Amino acid sequence: MGNQLVWFKKDLRVADHAPLFEAAKAGPCLCLYVFEPDIIHAPDFDSSHAEFIRQSLSDLKQALERRGGALLIQTGRMPDVLDALHQRYGFEALWSHEETGNDLSYARDLRVAGWVKQNGLRWIELPQTGVVRRLKTRDRWAAQWEKRMSSGLMPPPDRIPTIGGLEGSSSIPTLAELGLPPHQKSGMQSGGELAAEETLHSFLTQRGQNYQKAMSSPLTAGEECSRLSPYLTWGNLSVRQVYQATLNQIQSLSTGAKGPDSAQWLRSLRSFNKRLHWHCHFMQKLEDEPAIEFENMNRAFDGLRDPEPNGELLEAWIQGQTGYPLVDACMRALHQQGWINFRMRAMMASFSAYHLWQHWREPAVQLARHFLDFEPGIHYSQFQMQSGVTGINTIRIYSPIKQAKEQDPTGAFIRQFVPELADLPNEFIHEPNTLPPLLALSYGFQPGVHYPAPVVDHMTAYRQAKERIFAWKQQPEVRKLALAVYEKHGSRQQSGQRRGRS
Repeated sequence: MGNQLVWFKKDLRVADHAPLFEAAKAGPCLCLYVFEPDIIHAPDFDSSHAEFIRQSLSDLKQALERRGGALLIQTGRMPDVLDALHQRYGFEALWSHEETGNDLSYARDLRVAGWVKQNGLRWIELPQTGVVRRLKTRDRWAAQWEKRMSSGLMPPPDRIPTIGGLEGSSSIPTLAELGLPPHQKSGMQSGGELAAEETLHSFLTQRGQNYQKAMSSPLTAGEECSRLSPYLTWGNLSVRQVYQATLNQIQSLSTGAKGPDSAQWLRSLRSFNKRLHWHCHFMQKLEDEPAIEFENMNRAFDGLRDPEPNGELLEAWIQGQTGYPLVDACMRALHQQGWINFRMRAMMASFSAYHLWQHWREPAVQLARHFLDFEPGIHYSQFQMQSGVTGINTIRIYSPIKQAKEQDPTGAFIRQFVPELADLPNEFIHEPNTLPPLLALSYGFQPGVHYPAPVVDHMTAYRQAKERIFAWKQQPEVRKLALAVYEKHGSRQQSGQRRGRS
């Protein structure tokens, strides 16, 4: 019954939190969150991330206090913070969730493991996702995921005994106190366990009916997609909570009275359920091969693109000034909100990789800062997939004009986020550079002045990219290594046969 330390990382909740539940049974607890300078000042971190964490800590602090606990918030490098706390409070065990994070968090965990061993303590790490540590083969991975996600939810502790000498919860540092500038995302979602639970409930009972149809267009996705990804990233909800709540709602719709909308609800929720499997499927790739944060998954693609970005093209892309209205509208929306739907993310990555012919690494880091739901395992795997360097995924080169006409036919989304185009007629909103001079004059609009001309010609860039990528894919070494990539990272059915992403 010695003192226990519960280390909160990307699991900012009290429900379905096994380390907290088990530690509370084992003895008096010190609950800890650490703002780590290495991580919060890294290129893939943004002040909006810190603000979401701050909001989440506010909820967590109150939830712990209602149960007799307290949250200690520190700023410092790990394991130096642990060492100082151990000298003061003498805890006998460190409890936390396993984390599949970026290289910085991985190196941090290795330092903590060394410190724990040196001090003769126990570090109990418990899984919180479907990611399997030290996985030997992808065969039957889906069955392991299903078993873990179907196991019983862990209730919040009724009471959290607090170690002696702890003077209550710490205050939450401001962004300025953390050495961070004000965040710029006026439309970002609010963090915290309560907001997460409300978002889950509203999706499953109100917003999600048309999810399957609405997820592709930026016009409808913002309201009718789940919007749960930030809460999963920062652990305001567990994947298991979302999975079981979704299954419960599917079961209720399947067995209850059938209304006129039941069929559409069932299609949408079943589609959403598949994507929960994909969530952990991609994180497992980074767990199994941490180097894919920096290196091509298929190393035979090394040399396909210059690893040094074209600064001018990259800057136009990240600032939403490419001259392709939907690409620019998505980027500017992301700057304001920290979220954009998957189809538009894929288009943005494709545009960078193929139209601008940029290596995936630097664009991926730039977008990581803007995604409030930045999850390294998903983000870097997806960026490589969209850039065509895995060797096992279908090459998709999105036409930004075709996507604009299909997903934003009247230009409503473009007008909202690229206001300099707001007054243009529908037939020119997707290609303002084609506006005839006299008509442009009547609208007081000058292509290339009021809005940039396209930074590249679509058809030229498309043809060149297609020729390059498909010629490279035919190389024997690419094909050979693709087999190894699939064996290590490819999705399977339980029989071991290949299927689509799961």
